[in-house]
Formats: sequence, structure tokens, C-alpha cells
Amino acid sequence: MAELILSLDVTERRRALNVATECAPFVDMIKVGYPLVLSTGIDIAGDLKKIGRPLIADFKVADIPNTNTLICEETFRSGFDGVIVHGFPGGDSVMACIEVAKKFGGSCFVVAEMSHPGAVEFYRDHVSERIALLAVQAGADGIIAPATRPERIERLRMIVGRRKIYAPGIGAQGGDLTEVLRHADGVIVGRAIYEAPEPGKGAEALHKVCHSEE
Repeated sequence: MAELILSLDVTERRRALNVATECAPFVDMIKVGYPLVLSTGIDIAGDLKKIGRPLIADFKVADIPNTNTLICEETFRSGFDGVIVHGFPGGDSVMACIEVAKKFGGSCFVVAEMSHPGAVEFYRDHVSERIALLAVQAGADGIIAPATRPERIERLRMIVGRRKIYAPGIGAQGGDLTEVLRHADGVIVGRAIYEAPEPGKGAEALHKVCHSEE
């Protein structure tokens, strides 16, 4: 079974809550990023928590350790259950995020490679592999790897072992769900769900595919 994570990148509170509520029976987690938080305030986490699904903050935290600590503390205090951070600032910065996550009983995932075409400009020459190894050594719960390049997920799996791999890029970015599910523990899907005429039905269809892998 693979997890289905709703990427709730909308910018209006009521729409966000409606989509999340409609999709909740079919998703395992809700991912919230800057678009929603900047437009509604971080207190949106409290409203979404009432829906009953774990919340992960996709803030891609990428700063010095002290700043990372402050960001992650506020994130978890606001009600989030997990946080996504960048690995390229280095081990001490990643460790700061992981330590906060552990203090709050939450999770921390490290971006090993992004899913958009431009990512390959810098995620090359074994950079992603080094970040994945860093995530393992630091004790992260898992990594983020691109559904648009499933062969990369397969390669990074060799490094992270049983740690979770969540893959964005299904749907609007062109990732193939069936292929990705061979290597990833979960998929992160946004526009293919929340831009659908009936988001709940879109989530349900993806849910069936994810759970058919049992």
C-alpha cells in the first residue's frame, strides 16, 4: 500500500477547507505550503487539523541551524505533524530541523531531488545521492524524490533503505503513478486533485490505485 498525500496549494481559506474535507476519506496526509499559509495565515493548520488527517508543512526550510530551529518550532507549535526541509544547507542545518521534530513528536523529510525540469541543473553529479545519505545519517524520517524521474527514486532507494520516499510530480507534471509506486512509499498530488471538477472523486480514483498495490 502506498500513501496518497494531498498537496493543498490553493490560496483561499474556504476553498482549502472544502477541498480538504472532501478529500479526507481518500488521503493519508495533507501537505500545506507557502501559498496557503501566506494567504491565510499559519493558523490555517488549526482549522485543517479538525479534518482529522496528519499535516505536513512543505516549507522547504533552508537556513542556518538557529533559524531552522526557530522556523520548525513555530511550525510544530502551530499544529503541523511534519516538516519538509532542504538538505543542501548541510548536516548541521538538517539536524536542527530533525531535533525539533523529535522534540514535538513529529517527522522530518529532506528534499533529495525536486521534480521540475530545472532541478537537473544543480541536482546532478551525485548531489542527490549525497543529500539522501545525509538524511539517513542525520536520522530523518525519509526523503522527497521526483515522480517525474522514477529511475532516480529507484537509485535513491538504494541509499535510504526502509526510510520513506514521498514523490511529487504526478498528474500536472507528468509523472506516471503506476511506475512511481514501484519505488516510492507515497505520492504527493496537488493540481490533479484540487483542480478537478470534483476533488473528492479525483482523490478517490488515485486512492484506489495506491491501495491496489497491496
